[in-house]
Amino acid sequence: QVQLVESGGGLVHAGDSLRLSCAASGRADSSYTMGWFRQAPGKEREFVTRITWNGITSYAESVKGRFTISRDNAKNTLYMQMNSLKPEDTAVYYCGANFNGWDWCCWGQGTQVTVSS
Repeated sequence: QVQLVESGGGLVHAGDSLRLSCAASGRADSSYTMGWFRQAPGKEREFVTRITWNGITSYAESVKGRFTISRDNAKNTLYMQMNSLKPEDTAVYYCGANFNGWDWCCWGQGTQVTVSS
């Protein structure tokens, strides 16, 4: 298991950028997949992006070309650069860990991103 703490959210205007961070602790190695999910009011939590321990990435179609995930294994930190933000990106963003290829776990408390039009 791992403990995750997200940060970097805020209130921005459409077209602005934000960078989210997720600090991981409690595990000596970084050989697992990490990802970002989001949950808008009244909606289910949805996948945004993920990155394997060796840097292979995948994105939801809704953010492809605008969001970039990265990780610094030496710092045990996950990042997500969000550009060209849209009001529909408004949500609480969570980072998670995936140790077996199927199940996501270890959610942090989330960080609120609000994009005004």
